This record gives sequence, structure tokens and C-alpha cells, in this order.
Amino acid sequence: MIDYPDIDPVAIDLGPVAIHWYGLMYLVGFAAAWLLMRYRAKRSGGRWSQDLIDDLVFFAAVGVIVGARIGYILFYQYEAWLSDPTMLLRVWEGGMSFHGGLLGVVAAAWWVARKHGVHMVDLADFGLPMAPIGLGAGRIGNFINGELWGRVTEVPWGMVFPGAGPDPRHPSQLYQATLEGLVLFAVLWWFSAKPRPRFAVTGLFLLLYGVFRGFVEFFREPDAHIGYLAFGWLTMGQLLSLPVMLAGAIMLWLAYGRGQGSG
Repeated sequence: MIDYPDIDPVAIDLGPVAIHWYGLMYLVGFAAAWLLMRYRAKRSGGRWSQDLIDDLVFFAAVGVIVGARIGYILFYQYEAWLSDPTMLLRVWEGGMSFHGGLLGVVAAAWWVARKHGVHMVDLADFGLPMAPIGLGAGRIGNFINGELWGRVTEVPWGMVFPGAGPDPRHPSQLYQATLEGLVLFAVLWWFSAKPRPRFAVTGLFLLLYGVFRGFVEFFREPDAHIGYLAFGWLTMGQLLSLPVMLAGAIMLWLAYGRGQGSG
């Protein structure tokens, strides 16, 4: 067993204002995406303007935060929200959903693509390779907060998380940070370094994310108020990842199965 590094979730305490590590992880993700997109834009022969990148990062940040919060309420806390609608606004209590955030980013990408007169999928193919940095950083934030821990385990690297009982558990947040963050970023950065057919990069992102998330769910403790949905193992995270994987597979088929060219 490995000792859980009990890190104070508050990174900077300024008295009435407290800056949490989790919030800083969001800033890391958005800043890294902005810098890497600017780097890629310089190598694109002027196809992607700095104004477009600034708009994409700003509206994607809004879409992620709003979509992730709404998605969490609808997917994981719907009944509680019906009895207490104001909980949607109490973001300091925690609760963000990747799948809701993804829908928020889709809406943001649609708006930016329309504003700048580019194809929405081309914009997604350009921007999504940077998204795993934010995903990985967010999972590290979950780990620092001591939340979203894994199932009870006997593996040597199991950890006892505060508030999760005396038994060691999988550090599933770190599994997700590795797969959805580091591995997914490395694959997409390499894959998108060369011209690919339209839909290809976005399809690969969706397919791999769905596979990685579904896999880690076998080690992650399901939400206590939801539990397993079916078969004694199917979780809400796996159920929501199924359409993500399907969408990714369809996009890869559109890219390569039909010979769809880049636009």
C-alpha cells in the first residue's frame, strides 16, 4: 500500500479568497491548449488565425464549465436537483461531468466555426489534440481533492483515501490522468501532426476517450447514489461513453471508409 499524499486542496489562501488546485488545473489545461494551438497555427500556413484561436479557447472554456456542471446535474443528480434547483449554481460544492462538458465544447465550436466561416469538424480536428492536457490536469485535481476514488483493491499501489473508509483503493484518478491525459495527448499529437481526412482526428479522440474511460470505470468506485446500472458492473460513466465511442467509430468510417477528404 502507498500512503495517500494528503495535499491541501487550497493552493493559495488569501483570506476571503481561496484558490483551489482543482481550479488551477482548469487554467493549466486552457493555457496549454492556447499555447499549443498558437504553435500549430504558425505551422499551418495562415489557415488558423490568432483571433480564431482566442475565440475558440474562450468559448470552449465557457462551454466546458457550463456544460460540465449542467451535465453533472442531469446525468448524476437529477432527482436531487428537482427538489433543490439552486444546487445547479453551487459549483463550489463540486460536480462536473466530462460528457456534459463535451456537449458544451460542441456548442462552442459550432459558434466559433460559424463566426469565422470555417467547417466545424475542421475546427474540432484542429483543436481536440490539445484537449487531453486539460482532461489529465482535471483528474490530478480530483486526486488532490481526494474524490472520485477507485474500488477496494489489494494491489501494492492501493491508497487509503480520506473519507473512503479504511480499505486501500485504486487511485483511479491517476489511471484516468494517464490514459485520458498523457496517452491520449501523445497519440493525438502524433496523429494530427500530418494532414488527415476530415473527421479522422475528432473520431480518434472520441473513440479512444470512450475506450479509456470505459476501461477505467472497472476500477473506479461508482457514485454511491447511483451504483451499478446493470449486470453488477455497468456504470453511468460506461453508459455515457458508449455513444461517444459510437460517434468516434462513425467519424473514422466517414474519414477513411468513404474517402472523405480534408476540407
